[in-house]
Amino acid sequence: MRGSVYYQAAELTKTIFQEGIKKEERNNPESPYYQMVSSYKTMESYRSVWNNFFNYLREHWQLKRCELITVDHVIAYMDYKIAYYPSKLYMAKINSAMGKLEFALGRYSTLYDKDSRGYDFSQRIEVFNSAKDLDLVANNYHNRAYRDPEKLIGHLDYAEHQLAARIQYEGGARLEGVALIKKEQLKGFRYDTISKQQVGVVETKEKGGKIGDVLISVETYGYLEHHLRDRPFKIKKEEYMREIRETALLLGIDANGSHGFRWNFAKRRMFEYAQAGYTYEQSLLLVSSEMKHNRASITEHYLGG
Repeated sequence: MRGSVYYQAAELTKTIFQEGIKKEERNNPESPYYQMVSSYKTMESYRSVWNNFFNYLREHWQLKRCELITVDHVIAYMDYKIAYYPSKLYMAKINSAMGKLEFALGRYSTLYDKDSRGYDFSQRIEVFNSAKDLDLVANNYHNRAYRDPEKLIGHLDYAEHQLAARIQYEGGARLEGVALIKKEQLKGFRYDTISKQQVGVVETKEKGGKIGDVLISVETYGYLEHHLRDRPFKIKKEEYMREIRETALLLGIDANGSHGFRWNFAKRRMFEYAQAGYTYEQSLLLVSSEMKHNRASITEHYLGG
C-alpha cells in the first residue's frame, strides 16, 4: 500500500470498521464481522496510535508501506514508548491498538494483496506485561536487563550486530543511535572520572534530535574505528532485532530486544556513580542525561525488579 501515513491508516480502518455491528456478531468466530470494530470512538483511538506508529516507522526505519510491518517493528515502537515512562493506561491503549492493527493488516492482505502474508504481533503482550506498572514501579515490575548480556552478545552471528549490541550495552545508546554511525562521529578517547577508565567517545543523535556522547570501551571503539575506515557502520534494524530475539530464545534468556542492553547500562552506570561518591538523586539525574532523557525519574524504571 502506498500513500501518506494518514491515507494508509484510513484504508486499514475501512477493512475492520462497520457501524452498528452487534456484540454477538463481533464475538462469534463464525460471523463475517468477527473482531471488527463498531464504535467510532474506539476506532478513532486505534487510528491515532496507528498514525503515530506509522510516522515513527518512516522516521526511524524508513518504512513507508504498512503491509511490510513485522513484530520487530511493533516491539521496537513499544520499547521506544516505554523508555519515556508512560502510564499503564497509555501502554494498554498502544497494546490494544497493535493487536487490532495485526487484525487489520491480515484482512487487508487477504482482500487486496496478491502476495498475502501472515501477521503475528503476539509478542507485544509480553512487552506490555513487563511494562504494566512503569507509572508506579510496583512490586510486580519486570526487570528487562539481560541476566547475561555478554553471553548473548557473544553468540550473535553477525560481527556488525555484536558491535551494535556492545555500543548499546556499554554506552546506553538507543537503537537509532547504532543503526548508522559515520566516521565524523568518532571523538577520540578521554578519561572517564566515574568509571576511572579510558574510554572511547562516539557522538550520537537520537530521540528528538538530542545529540550527546556515548562512552564505550577502548576495545569496542577500536573495532568501530576499524570498520569506519572503509565505510559507514550500518545495520538493518529489523535483522538486528530478529537475531537478538532468536539468539536469546536459543540460549534460554528472556528476549528483551535491543533495549534490554540499555537497562544493563543504566544499572551498571548507577553503580559506578555510587562508587564515585555521588548520591542516589545525583546519579539518577546524571545517568538520565547520559541516556538522553530529560527527567531523572525516568532512570528509576530501569532499576526496578
